[in-house]
Amino acid sequence: MTDIMDLIRAALVGIGGTIILDIYAFLLQRLFDVPATNWQMVGRWLGHMPGGNFIQTNLGQARPVPGERVLGWIFHYVIGIGYGLLLVAIWGSRWLFEPGITEPLILALMLLVLPYFVMMPGMGMGIAGSRTPKPYVACLKSMAGHSIFGIGMYLTARLLEATA
Repeated sequence: MTDIMDLIRAALVGIGGTIILDIYAFLLQRLFDVPATNWQMVGRWLGHMPGGNFIQTNLGQARPVPGERVLGWIFHYVIGIGYGLLLVAIWGSRWLFEPGITEPLILALMLLVLPYFVMMPGMGMGIAGSRTPKPYVACLKSMAGHSIFGIGMYLTARLLEATA
């Protein structure tokens, strides 16, 4: 990245991808009754980490944390920003001005290791959702969501490119 504007654009790409993902999740929930990620529970999981509790066996039974809903949503968008910055760090700031869809999709799918091997196990769902009633559904939902996020980063970059 060459300057502060590239950093801002990269962050906006991550925010835009996250917004597109949230719209997708909202529509799935409203139209098909597919539950969206419960960011409050993510906030609860994070809220227990300063006390050394990185793995919850039953997150729903864990003590609530003040501001857990806000904490979860902030985390969601910070991760999106981080992914946008990582995308440009890997492929260079030139990608911001000549965006292709391949790069964000590759990154989004490679980063499935985080929900599969960090978040799901840490929140008591096991590796790749193995402790959920339908592990394959948990994995497919993550894969679809990450794909939509990657597409959202691409669309946001195209929008920013058009306004440059």
